[in-house]
Amino acid sequence: MRNHFDEQLEQLNKELLEMGALIEHAIESASQALVNQDDDAANKAIEFDKEVDHKEKQIESLCLKLLLQQQPVAQDLRQISAALKIITDMERIGDQAADISGIVIYLTDTPYIKKLEHLPQMAKTTIKMVKGSIDAYVNKDLALAKEVIGMDDIVDNLFVIIRNELIEHIHEKANNGEQALDLLMVAKYFERIGDHAQNIAEWVEFAITGKHKGKMI
Repeated sequence: MRNHFDEQLEQLNKELLEMGALIEHAIESASQALVNQDDDAANKAIEFDKEVDHKEKQIESLCLKLLLQQQPVAQDLRQISAALKIITDMERIGDQAADISGIVIYLTDTPYIKKLEHLPQMAKTTIKMVKGSIDAYVNKDLALAKEVIGMDDIVDNLFVIIRNELIEHIHEKANNGEQALDLLMVAKYFERIGDHAQNIAEWVEFAITGKHKGKMI
């Protein structure tokens, strides 16, 4: 019985890795679309989001099956309940990559008002955070989870830089205000992706230690 349960837990890890790969591809496609004003890449990100939604339902079904049909011990319960929380954050990351792509499609035929410097850095950091948080879950790597949590400060700082630059740009050239707000929204979506990756890492901490945000659960 336990061997079968362990096999199903391994399947859960595999499914989470696959979902993580999908959201990495979604962010990468959205970033490529943004930098190159590439409609095809933007549409790819939107398609990846649909696959993410489907994968979320598959993993949710597997988690509920494990909870209802097996007799998990405390550590197993933490791992499964953390997985249920993690897939919610991953699904939202997919949504935000699609939202970025929607803005990119809207801006396709309009030259950018300024060179994109920090937005690609945000994208790169969030991809690293997402990959790190999923790897930390699968490998039960507490140090990596903490590293991901710390990286959210990098994303937050980049958001502040971008926001201040765009505000200054609006003051100088008010007629560029609409696109500046669109780019600010893109930055906000990347910041939210970072927040969700941080959430995932915090649920990894819970799965390993039983503690979440400094409190016993």
